[in-house]
Amino acid sequence: MRSRNPVFSRRGFSRDNGYAGFNTAPQAGGPAVATQGNPYAQPTGNPYAQNPYAQNPYAQQGLQDGAPPQAPATTGRMTIDDVIMRTASTLGLLVLAAALSWALLPVDEANIGRSYGIAIGAALIGMVLALVQSFKSKASPALILTYAAFEGVFLGVVSNVVDSHIANGAAMQAVLGTMAVFAGVLVAYKAGWIRVNRRFYGFVMAAALGFILLMAVNLLFAVFGGGDGLGFRSGPLGIIFGVVGIILGACFLALDFKQVEDGITYGAPREEAWFAAFGLTLTLVWIYLEFLRLISILNSSD
Repeated sequence: MRSRNPVFSRRGFSRDNGYAGFNTAPQAGGPAVATQGNPYAQPTGNPYAQNPYAQNPYAQQGLQDGAPPQAPATTGRMTIDDVIMRTASTLGLLVLAAALSWALLPVDEANIGRSYGIAIGAALIGMVLALVQSFKSKASPALILTYAAFEGVFLGVVSNVVDSHIANGAAMQAVLGTMAVFAGVLVAYKAGWIRVNRRFYGFVMAAALGFILLMAVNLLFAVFGGGDGLGFRSGPLGIIFGVVGIILGACFLALDFKQVEDGITYGAPREEAWFAAFGLTLTLVWIYLEFLRLISILNSSD
């Protein structure tokens, strides 16, 4: 389990290379479930599984005396409240940084170059921090919050530019669109309309990889050939790829929800909530930027 960045594989894989929630039952750390045929068997396939008696030195003695086995302790385990609080902290800092950069970095003709330079620098720093966290085996709250701050600076400037020079109200429209996608996917996931399984995961990752490669090729053509490159991010093709990008973001949200659900079910350590917050933040930023780009294209074509 490594990253929530769409470029990389998602966290949530068990030690036998299977997804934690695919074709397995809740194990140690989550609800107490007896292993079929042997209620005292050690669990397998759970990345968070521990010896259920490790935190209770009297458990083995109780078994020897004929007492029923005790359920493993659940203290220090991730809960939905932990995920909500960490995500709120990360997104709150991102929004605050975006608001400050919007207010303090003007995008008029005299200052837009300097503001763009700061935004690009913040985006590069944020990308490096996201990559570092993606490859770390443990969540670093300071790293995640620093990423959110720099990403907020980038989003604030870009949103201000689009809102001021291309489409008035575009930033609010993108925010509302992102919130609508989040709510829609959450309802669909909880209702069981979206089933996150191995096939779904493989399809989403393959589609995301193809999408990112196409965008990279388009960027290279734009840098070395000038203009809009291959036209994947402007005009009619840009609209199509903008919609595809939003759909991919919605699919990654479903993967994020599955990951949170598995983490709670399998008794993930509380610090895993920071990974969940990091993943949700990355996905929401992806969706917001796709909405902002799509709104820009639609208004530019008028």
